[in-house]
Amino acid sequence: MKLQRKNRVRALAVGALAVTGALALTACGSDDTSASGGAGNAAKTGSIKCEGKGKLRASGSSAQKNAMDVWVQNYAGSCKDTEINYQPTGSGAGITTFLQGQTAFAGSDSALKPEEVAKSEKVCKGGKAINLPMVGGPIAVGYNVPGVDNLVLDAPTLAKIFDSQITNWNDAAIKKLNPGASLPDLKIQAFHRSDDSGTTDNFTKYLKGAAPDAWKHEPAKTWEGKGGQAASGSAGVSSQVKQTNGAISYFELSYATAGKIPTVKIATGAKSPVEATVDNASKAIAEAKQVGKGDDLALELNYATKAEGAYPITLVTYEIACDKGNKTETLPATKSFLTYIASEDGQNALKDLGYAPLPTEIADKVRKTVAALA
Repeated sequence: MKLQRKNRVRALAVGALAVTGALALTACGSDDTSASGGAGNAAKTGSIKCEGKGKLRASGSSAQKNAMDVWVQNYAGSCKDTEINYQPTGSGAGITTFLQGQTAFAGSDSALKPEEVAKSEKVCKGGKAINLPMVGGPIAVGYNVPGVDNLVLDAPTLAKIFDSQITNWNDAAIKKLNPGASLPDLKIQAFHRSDDSGTTDNFTKYLKGAAPDAWKHEPAKTWEGKGGQAASGSAGVSSQVKQTNGAISYFELSYATAGKIPTVKIATGAKSPVEATVDNASKAIAEAKQVGKGDDLALELNYATKAEGAYPITLVTYEIACDKGNKTETLPATKSFLTYIASEDGQNALKDLGYAPLPTEIADKVRKTVAALA
């Protein structure tokens, strides 16, 4: 990476990106509200300029649930004539629905693939879909092992756990990483997402990037590992970890925080194992490369980072929208809502949840891009 680009991207990552959320609706199940911050997280909304009327439909990333709850609540308080209906169905389902022309925008924890951009030209008349980062942060690996409050794992061990090659908590590989820990003779219950998920995509990119000899599967939104158990959405897998002895899974840090679920420290090759925190994730995101062109702000993350204090299992959540060719009836509200969530007020609304606002430089570019949507 050229020094100039590296410095620029590093500047974008200062301030730590955060995991996000979406409005829980009837189709999502009651457990999707488990990590919601509630009304106490409302912030200043002076930047909201209401445009358009009616219902704005969107869907996608369940990692967006917690922030989107707050954003939708704040927006609805100012814009009485517009209803934001966001369903956290998972990144894959959200992109599919968007490409079918059923939603105004989608949320995804992974940037669009080239073939998805090509498909979007049928929906975005005269334009194409672009990736607009809103927030990001760590994917925590949560666990439920009685008597173990401090657990260290590395990429090869995690890969073998999630591929059913390591099946018991007192396995020699886990003992080696946790000398002195009282590891029980207990079966590992590894949970993965049942739905197509950008979180799964990023988690398996980490496993493949940091432990290619142990993880033979290609990264994907659909789970490819052997064995394990499945649950729907980040709320689903985190709930299973909370209630199941011996469980382990991956989900956004906010779910671990809300559920008081302990998280794994990752041995990366740095001097000390790295904890899943927003600040530590930002150090890893600082090594990302911007690969999107023009108004597309997609980033490529370095999952194999060994930088001191850099937490390697990270994601950046994007809003997917047409740069041109948006539907006339939904364009005003789409621009209004996306402008708000990228605004200083919108970003600061997440602070009480433990999130950090977008770095100024990238937030400014997102706002300019949203203003130009047509």
